[in-house]
Amino acid sequence: MENVVIIGGSKGIGRAILEQQLEHKRVCNISRTAPEILHPNLIHCSADVLADALPEIEGVDALIYCPGSINLKPILSLSADDFRNDFEINVIGAVKAIQHFLPALKKGKNPSIVLFSSVAAKLGMPFHASTAAAKSGVEGLVKSLGAELAPLVRINAIAPTITETSLSASILRNDRMKENMMQRHPMKNYLKPKEVARMAGYLISEDAASISGQIFPMDYGLVSFKL
Repeated sequence: MENVVIIGGSKGIGRAILEQQLEHKRVCNISRTAPEILHPNLIHCSADVLADALPEIEGVDALIYCPGSINLKPILSLSADDFRNDFEINVIGAVKAIQHFLPALKKGKNPSIVLFSSVAAKLGMPFHASTAAAKSGVEGLVKSLGAELAPLVRINAIAPTITETSLSASILRNDRMKENMMQRHPMKNYLKPKEVARMAGYLISEDAASISGQIFPMDYGLVSFKL
């Protein structure tokens, strides 16, 4: 049975990925809070990826780093600390996890890494300066490490549009705002966590053995189409 390490699998997209992967794989979840689920294939390690030492795990076949941020402010309201904090969560945390688990990944079966970007890294959106800067850093990391780690370890990123999670609750807090968000997307919908989980599952599977260094938008046409 393959072993998957998920950073931030207790909520949102991470939780959806965790539930999906538990069906056929052993999962080690690392997050500050434990997921509200019990399963014989699940191990939980309580840790803050930025502040705490990460556990030693042998036989890692996939690493999925889920922590992120939605920090929407006008540029004059953003402090240097806002930019630092978003970069820490999105990029430095991912780097720390990759550096820690890379020796184990190199011994794994079809080893791969999945990170998360955002449509904001490609589409200019008001009030997204800090988030877009951090997510652009994620995309640069994926491109560089894709080349550096080939052919042993694959690395890709998913760039979702807004997804219905606790992180986006303030943006999707009522039916009117949900309808408005759907209408903003050419395909008249926004993401649910299980959709993103299926993409992550594909990217760590043998079916994606030829894919590395790529950014996969999941945007219901928001970036690609102008209708």
